[in-house]
Amino acid sequence: MGAKVLLLAGDGIGPEVVAEAENVLLALKQRHGLDATWEHELIGGGAFDATGEPLPAQTLAKARAADAVLLGAVGGPKYDAAPREKRPEKGLLAIRAGMGLYANLRPAILYQELANASSLKPELVAGLDILIVRELTGGIYFGQPRGIRVENNQRVGYNTEVYSESEIERIARTAFDAARLRNRKLCSVDKANVMESSELWREVVIRVGRDYPDVALSHMYVDNAAMQLVRAPKQFDVVVTGNMFGDILSDIAAQLTGSIGMLPSASLNEKSQGLYEPIHGSAPDIAGRGIANPLATILSVAMMLRYSLKRGDLADKVEGAVQNVLALGLRTGDIAASGEATVGTKEMGNAVVKELS
Repeated sequence: MGAKVLLLAGDGIGPEVVAEAENVLLALKQRHGLDATWEHELIGGGAFDATGEPLPAQTLAKARAADAVLLGAVGGPKYDAAPREKRPEKGLLAIRAGMGLYANLRPAILYQELANASSLKPELVAGLDILIVRELTGGIYFGQPRGIRVENNQRVGYNTEVYSESEIERIARTAFDAARLRNRKLCSVDKANVMESSELWREVVIRVGRDYPDVALSHMYVDNAAMQLVRAPKQFDVVVTGNMFGDILSDIAAQLTGSIGMLPSASLNEKSQGLYEPIHGSAPDIAGRGIANPLATILSVAMMLRYSLKRGDLADKVEGAVQNVLALGLRTGDIAASGEATVGTKEMGNAVVKELS
C-alpha cells in the first residue's frame, strides 16, 4: 500500500506555497518512485468560512487516517473578531491534540549561500545547525483552568502551566534520541528557579539522561537561552524545552538563518505520524502576490519523507535540490541581499522541480 498524505493549504500564502510543495511531490512520484497518494482538505479560516469550524470533523478524520499531513498556514486579521474558540489558530491546536502530536522538531540551518542574510555577523552564524525539540501538547497552551473572570470589579486573565512526568519523559527521550543522531549534545531549557513545573521538568530530564550516558546533557534558564542564541548560537546542537518556551526560542533561532521562509518543522506522534509545516505564518500582507518563499514548505516535504514516509533517500534529493537552487543564485525577496534580483513563488518552486530531474 502506498503512503497516504493529506494536504491542508490553509490561509494567506498557504495555498501558494503548498501548491509548489505538491509539484515537488508529483515530481518525486513521476521520476523517483515515490509511492504515495494525496488529497486536499480545509483547515483554519477557510474551513471556518465554509463550515463554521476551524477544524471540521472530516479534516481531522482524514488526518488521523493519513501517514502524514502537510500544512501551509492558518490565520489572518479577517478572523480577529471571531469567537476565540472559532479562530483559525484553534484549528491548528486541535489537529495537534487530535493526532497526538507531542514532539515538534524545528531545525535552524543556515545555508552557506545565505550567510549574509542573517541579522548577525556571518562569523557568528556560519555553519549554524540547531535542532529545537519542543513539547507540543502540554504546558500553558493546554493547561486548565484558563480563562477570563471578574475579580474586584475588573477582568483577570489566567492560564495554567501543567506538565506530568510522563509528558516530560516522552519529549526528553525524543530529544535524547535526536541528539544521538547528531553531535550527542543536549541542552534542556526551563525556568526551574521560579516555576515548579520547570523544577519537575529538570528532575525528569536528569533522570532520563541516565539512560543516555553517551549524550552530554546541560541545562539553561530560558531567559539566558534566548540571550545565548543571539550571542553565540553555535554552542547549541539539540535543545529540548516546553511548549511556550519552544515557541519563542524556535522563532529566535529561525531569524538567525536570515528568514523564517527557509525553515520547516515536523510535529510527530508515537506512531511516527506527522504534521509538517513551514514555521512562517499566513503572511496575509503578501498573500496572492506570488512573492512568498516556498522553500520552507518544500523542506517540510523533505522532513515528511524522512520521518513519516521512511524515504530518507528522497528527502536527501529534495534538500539537495533546494541547496542547488540557492547555489544558482535564485532568491525570493525575504532572502535577497539589498539590490539583488528576486524571483517569485512559482519560479522558485519550478527551479526546485527542475533540479529534481
